[in-house]
Amino acid sequence: MGKPLAEANSEVSHAAAYLQWYAEEANRIYGETISAPSTDRRLLVIKQPIGVVGTITPWNFPASMVARKISPALAAGCTIVLKPAEQTPLVAGAMFALAHEAGFPEGVVNLIYASEGDAVGRELCTNPKVRKISFTGSTEVGRLLMRQCSDQIKKVSLELGGNAPFIVFDDAVVDAAVDGAIQAKFRNAGQTCVSANRLYVQSGVHDEFVDKFVERVRQLQVGDGFDPGVAIGPLIDRHALTKIESHIADAVAKGGTIRRGGERIGKDGTFFQPTVLTEVSSEMTIAQEETFGPLAPTIRFDDADQVVHEANDTIYGLAAYFYASNLLRVWRVAEALEYGMVGINTGRMSSEAAPFGGMKQSAIGREGSRHGLEDYLEMKYLCMGGI
Repeated sequence: MGKPLAEANSEVSHAAAYLQWYAEEANRIYGETISAPSTDRRLLVIKQPIGVVGTITPWNFPASMVARKISPALAAGCTIVLKPAEQTPLVAGAMFALAHEAGFPEGVVNLIYASEGDAVGRELCTNPKVRKISFTGSTEVGRLLMRQCSDQIKKVSLELGGNAPFIVFDDAVVDAAVDGAIQAKFRNAGQTCVSANRLYVQSGVHDEFVDKFVERVRQLQVGDGFDPGVAIGPLIDRHALTKIESHIADAVAKGGTIRRGGERIGKDGTFFQPTVLTEVSSEMTIAQEETFGPLAPTIRFDDADQVVHEANDTIYGLAAYFYASNLLRVWRVAEALEYGMVGINTGRMSSEAAPFGGMKQSAIGREGSRHGLEDYLEMKYLCMGGI
């Protein structure tokens, strides 16, 4: 995939954490007993595996995304058919080889390699043996899969695109906010669904934050992920390069300023300079679309209520971040942001113990935590009479 070795090692540990979490959570699939309205009945609720699960994983986290889907499915008692992304198929192959080596019975975990992903997705959505679809990827593809599943009213879990705001209020600890912004923006070269896509900075700390942020970005090394000190690797393909260049060109044409970076590195490959833009406004493409690259646009704001409105003014609702010290502000902003996950004074919040997912057109369902297990279970009500 191109990510630096330290990030790759971290991802493998994250994948293992999901496997361990759900191996333990399998022991806590509980039913219910309900007080009956009459003495001759007993009312019970049991939970059963939904059945065969079709899963499609993205290229940006080829280990942890596989683990996040197969581990709750297996814990619930489901069998799995998984298609990894065409760009990064080999990690899934290695993981499934380990599963068979560990003694998984034939047919429990099944891997499909395909260069034509559309055909596989259509088959998983329309085959009646598949009872559930779990997909992580673009919102456009998620919409398509929902339409294909609709004829069978098939259960779907979707983790789709994001347009994450990162808000720095004037009562924030600026150095901590800079650290968080580096994490939230440049992890995996900005190629994450929860990557900070719009950095709003209040006027009282704007200049200080931007100066310190630009200096930190200047220190980020780009190159071969096996080289010591490298923090950012290549982008996934040339389409990613052209997208980031088009967003920069649009912003500059509408009055934006490049404070750092803004260019490809070398004629070959897909390396791009980590970039900071200032004087960004809401009508620029970068403020409306997910870039999925190492590009950080900063937007100055004055009014706290207005910035929350602007942060929510998107079809997406996956992740948001903000930095503030005032406790009243922390509660008000956290509750007002229309996002499934909110990082408060932190730039990284993913955990196997917490529910990962979003609102609006960013997600259906949750991955991780006990809530992620429920998506793979059917609830059955039992009414026993004649007692």
